[in-house]
Amino acid sequence: MNITVYLGSFEAKDGSLRDAVRALGAWIGENGHTLVYGGSKIGLMGILAQSVISSGGKAIGVEPGFFVERVLQYEDLTELIVTEDMSERKARMIELGEAFVALPGGTGTLEEISEIMSAVSLGLVDAPCILYNHKGYYDSLKAQLARMVEEGLSSEERQAGIYFADSIPQVIDVIRNAATGSGVR
Repeated sequence: MNITVYLGSFEAKDGSLRDAVRALGAWIGENGHTLVYGGSKIGLMGILAQSVISSGGKAIGVEPGFFVERVLQYEDLTELIVTEDMSERKARMIELGEAFVALPGGTGTLEEISEIMSAVSLGLVDAPCILYNHKGYYDSLKAQLARMVEEGLSSEERQAGIYFADSIPQVIDVIRNAATGSGVR
C-alpha cells in the first residue's frame, strides 16, 4: 500500500514526536508498504524517510524543482518525482496515495491535509484521511469539524473518512482496516 504522509520539515522540539515518526516509518518499511512524502531530507521528513528505508521499505519523494535545486531531497529515495510546482506536487501525492496521514507540521501540512479532507468528504478520494493527534496537536481542528456539523455546514456522513488518532498504533489500525476494507470508506 502507498501511504502518503504529510509532516513538517522542521525537526520538532518534542522528542516523543520524533520517536512517533520513527515508529510509523519502521512500521511502513517492515510491513512492505511504500512511503509517499514530500521528499525532503530535513526535519521530521528526513527522519521518516530514513526510518522507512532502514526498515527495508520504499520511499517515493515528490518535490518541486525549486526544492531539488536547493538539494533538499533525501539521497536514498527509492524514487524521486520532480514536479513543476507545489500544485503539481500535491496532485501527484494524492494520485499515488492509498491512505493519507498527517503528522504534526506547519502551514504546508495543514494546507495539504485540508485538501485531502475535502476530497474525502466529497467522495473524490476513497481512502482514509488520518490526523495523528500527538498530545492534542489537532484538537482545535477536530473541534472545528464538529462545529461544522453542529452548525449544519457539514455532516457526520461527509466526514466519515476523516480520523483522528491519538497514537501511532491507532494510525496503523485505521490503515489496516482500510487495507482489508473493514469499516472505512
